[in-house]
Amino acid sequence: MGIAMLNPSYIFNEKSSATPQPIRQVIQSMSTNNQLNPYKGKLNISAIACGMNAAIKNANRLANDARLLFEHERWPTAASIAILSIEESGKVPILRRFVGATEQELKGLWKEYRCHTSKNVAWILPDLVEKGARSLESLSSICDQASDHPNVLDAIKQIGFYSDCLGSTNWSIPSDIADKLLAEHLVTTSELLANKRHITERELELWETLVVPVINGPNESAHQGLIAWHETLIREGLAEPGKITMQAFIKGTQDEEKAKE
Repeated sequence: MGIAMLNPSYIFNEKSSATPQPIRQVIQSMSTNNQLNPYKGKLNISAIACGMNAAIKNANRLANDARLLFEHERWPTAASIAILSIEESGKVPILRRFVGATEQELKGLWKEYRCHTSKNVAWILPDLVEKGARSLESLSSICDQASDHPNVLDAIKQIGFYSDCLGSTNWSIPSDIADKLLAEHLVTTSELLANKRHITERELELWETLVVPVINGPNESAHQGLIAWHETLIREGLAEPGKITMQAFIKGTQDEEKAKE
């Protein structure tokens, strides 16, 4: 339930509560005007940009915390905190899809936004790139709904935080399972996925104009929309040119571009 759990009406029994008064006061002061009730409505461009930047900021904070824990050899906690960072980074592409979303689409988008396994799918990206993936098609396994990788990562997160009784009465202890190698891989992944670029309203306005009208259409039209959007971002100084152009990434023609250099 996330932050919704902090809703006093959900937590506190007004007639009988053993919660210490200072904690009650903090939560109740935060809940003025239902500020802690999860929002499920439409978002305008400004709110979407704000949400994306909040997720980026928090993803970087968590990745930094995970690195500190790793440096102090706290492998299980470093791994689990890194996974939280990966989930925060995963909110960014979901929030982008709120641009131009219909009322019918909003329910599904909010469900994705608050679902751990919808936000962590990109954690296999560094491994795919290491194996040679350089195009949109070669990264398609990230969004493969039949793949188990989102559930695997979510299980690792839980194992890194909690002891539990698994299998045939096997007690899992985080320090026995999450080792240095696992922690290093996940901390590095969280750092790679944590965006450093500030998202502007103009970027999302261009997305709404150039991509939203074609994104659910034929692949060729959607691809051309993405290429036009990215080229416009670069032209307006909202993004830096990459080593591989958006067109090469989508079309899978980066090898041809290298040959021309």
